[in-house]
Amino acid sequence: MENKTCISKNITENVTKVKTIFEGCNDLVEHEFKLNRNKNGEFSEEKSIYVVYIDGLCNNEMVESTIIKPVTWEWKENVNCNLWDAITAYEGQSADIVEENDFEKVMFSVLKGDTAIFVSDADKALVLSSKKLPVRGIEESSTEGGLRGPRDSFNESIRTSTALIRRRIKDLRLKVNQGTIGERSRTDYAIMYIEDLASKELVNEVKRRIDEYEIDAIFDSGMAEHLMEKKWYRPFPIFQSTTRPDKAAAAIVDGRVVIAFDNSPEVLIAPATINTLFQTSDDYYNRWPAATFARMIRYIAAFIAVGLPGFYIALTCYHREVIPDKLLYAIADARSQLSFPIVLEVLIMELLFELLREAGIRLPSQMGNTIGVVGGLIVGQSAVEAGIVSTMVVIVVALTAIASFAIPNEVFGSVFRLLKFFTIIAAAFWGLYGFLLTMLALVYVLASVNSFGVPYMSPAVTCGYEEVEGNRDFILREPISKLRFRPGWSQPEERRRLKRK
Repeated sequence: MENKTCISKNITENVTKVKTIFEGCNDLVEHEFKLNRNKNGEFSEEKSIYVVYIDGLCNNEMVESTIIKPVTWEWKENVNCNLWDAITAYEGQSADIVEENDFEKVMFSVLKGDTAIFVSDADKALVLSSKKLPVRGIEESSTEGGLRGPRDSFNESIRTSTALIRRRIKDLRLKVNQGTIGERSRTDYAIMYIEDLASKELVNEVKRRIDEYEIDAIFDSGMAEHLMEKKWYRPFPIFQSTTRPDKAAAAIVDGRVVIAFDNSPEVLIAPATINTLFQTSDDYYNRWPAATFARMIRYIAAFIAVGLPGFYIALTCYHREVIPDKLLYAIADARSQLSFPIVLEVLIMELLFELLREAGIRLPSQMGNTIGVVGGLIVGQSAVEAGIVSTMVVIVVALTAIASFAIPNEVFGSVFRLLKFFTIIAAAFWGLYGFLLTMLALVYVLASVNSFGVPYMSPAVTCGYEEVEGNRDFILREPISKLRFRPGWSQPEERRRLKRK
């Protein structure tokens, strides 16, 4: 297809072009309607309209009621009004109809679910918004559950995603900048932010990164996320992903930017920090002592998920003197009948649990839960009885797996699952020193990462009045009445968000 193709005034040429482009596409619905009556019912010079849409993507009943029936039943030739003017002025009974003179854009609109109407003696076409795409209904989030708060979640429709956010933020300054990405997929995306809260530099940087690459297709927000990362080799995500509209709306009100993609039930939030990745919606719906305790549990769980197996190896292999005598005797007794070294035991069980986790994800939900629980119990018990692993290793690996599930962001949690193997290897070679060096390296990497200019460990690694206020919503989540200021990435003149009347 040419980059720029004009629409011909001869409707027969347009019909031929459409049929040539969509040759072999049996889901195309196209029909030319002849209109050759004048106001006296007599035949005159032939006029017609040509209607084109894709079956399954379009609301055909809407097309018939807004265009086909009004034009074919009521229009009569009038010397004071040609057919195009008659359709645009009063026959076309829809507010969402636009004129387009680029043939290529008209065809892409058809592929998105719109309807194209070509008119005799007109060098442009009408594009009627008639999308009726096959999407899931609004359901409860299966990946970000909670005890309190709304139960709705995003689905694969970008318009549903933007509507769920607009339902929560009724502000005229909420902007929705829409575009397309992917030369072949033409995936729609929407950048949402509040104009006077989000930094202009942040908004411009997000737009620049989206437009930085040309790619054939984008099928999910995760693919776009990888393209927008500057340093692809760093494992930690610089975007926060969520399926919950209330979390996305709260991020926008904090001065952040939300990016929604068509065909993806998750939106991206920028910037992201460790603090935001450990937060959940429940933190703001529950009492502040319970929310603070839950956050502490998550931070401890992150340390257990990445460090417990390596710490166990370091102590049992190199530093047995720090283990209490009774516990050391119990470990020695459990290992008396084993032939594998401790490191190999831990690796076997960790890989086994990762295998069970992956199998549980791929299997249907009814079978996945059963396989995960029953498989873990049976295989773990059998491994102990067969003398492959000890009971203490099973306990350590099970605690590590449970702790990894306590991290609320799945992408962030998967990084800790990967890093624990580096901790295991370092502890196996250098004991407690290797374990501590791995922890220091982890802190160094986290401190060196930034997300759109915001330090990844903010507000812990920065100082200043805004960051001191940010610590009120860090590990300690103070009452809502104390959270008076937005985070430091919002515009300074709109930093205050709460004041007493």
